[in-house]
Amino acid sequence: MSWQSYIDEHLMCDVDSARLTSAAIIGLDGNVWARSNSFPQLNPEEIANIVKEFDEPGFLAPTGLFIGGAKYMVIQGEPGAVIRGKKGSGGVTLKKTGQAVIFGIYNEPMAPGQCNMVVEKLGDYLIDQGL
Repeated sequence: MSWQSYIDEHLMCDVDSARLTSAAIIGLDGNVWARSNSFPQLNPEEIANIVKEFDEPGFLAPTGLFIGGAKYMVIQGEPGAVIRGKKGSGGVTLKKTGQAVIFGIYNEPMAPGQCNMVVEKLGDYLIDQGL
């Protein structure tokens, strides 16, 4: 299975008639493994800050989480494993695996819990696969 099929079939799928607005799988080194067409372009500093947040939970709280220039307020997550952000009626969930970060960005009508479920389920699967 290609990395793009994980995006197309597992992240950008319907969940109770809602779906993510964009998604990506990006290596911890910053290389994009796969992305949806609508996923914003990240700059190297954004990726570095996200990786640092996983290593040092709370690092992004004072400044916010930036993805493609859009600022998200960091909300509860799982230190070292999951970062969650909120922006207006939408938000983002990031799940760290051994080699990558899975990104899921959503807006209403998708609920935060639905985004969390989709992103974290795939992340847990990839961790179980040693990825």
